[in-house]
This record gives sequence, C-alpha cells and structure tokens, in this order.
Amino acid sequence: MERTILLLGDPALYEVSEPVTEEELPQLRGVVEDLHDTLMAFRRKYHAGRAIAAPQIGVRKRLLYMCIDHPVVFLNPMLEPLGTETMEVMDDCMSFPGLLVKVQRARRCRIRYRDMDWNQQEMVLEGDLSELLQHEYDHLDGILATMRAMDSRSYFLKEAL
Repeated sequence: MERTILLLGDPALYEVSEPVTEEELPQLRGVVEDLHDTLMAFRRKYHAGRAIAAPQIGVRKRLLYMCIDHPVVFLNPMLEPLGTETMEVMDDCMSFPGLLVKVQRARRCRIRYRDMDWNQQEMVLEGDLSELLQHEYDHLDGILATMRAMDSRSYFLKEAL
C-alpha cells in the first residue's frame, strides 16, 4: 500500500530509529511492501527515486529499501566510509521534492546489514550508490541532507536549474 511520505519539517523525520529484531520480521514484510509501493508511486509522479528509508513513512525502524535493478532490503545497516576521498553532490530527497542541497559525501563506503532472511550481508559501494546509501542511512539517525549542506548557499530549487 502506498504510504504518505513525511515532509521536511515533520518532527518524526528527526528521530533516531530503533533496531529491528529477528522476531519482528513477519510484521516488517508489510512495511517492506509499503516502502516498495511508496517508492514506485514517487517514481511515477516525479520520475526519480531509487531508495527510501522506513522513517520517511513514519516507521521508526532501522530499515532501508532500495530498488534499482532489483529490490534490496537493509535491516540494521552499519555504514562506514572507505578511504578519505569525498565528492560534492547535489542531494535530493523524497521528503523535500523540488529542493536540491549541495553536500559532501564519501566516494566509497561499506554497508553491512541483515537481509529479510536475517542473514548477514555486505556491499561495497562507490560513486552515486555510495551517496545514495549514505543519504538513506542518515534518515535512520534523524539526519536530513539539509543538515549536511556545505554552507548557507547550498540550497537550490530544481525548477530554477
């Protein structure tokens, strides 16, 4: 079921999410379906969107959903930058469509997580996928891209570009 995406300024977006437990997996299947449906609806409307965090639909759990070539569910992800190389990106977000924020992100990172079968997984990401997962991971800690802006002049309206 498509859910409403919380928008910039909603206090729930700034809360830290709780870890997922193995016992919660059966209930989370419905949340994962909702994340998928919400992401697909956003894509149809805005022609953008590759991933979404559970807090963006009001579920305060450490759960990320990414769908590029195929769906990937990240439960209790742990993210670590690899190396010191960074990149400057124009970050956008489903919680503030129409706004871009210039931020600095790690060029490479590693994400360790559990899948929906509770198996431990790991991915090394570079470039745009590294940026994407860093952005989504921030949502789990109540951090929005607006809070990572490089300076006070790092905000842009998409239609103005």
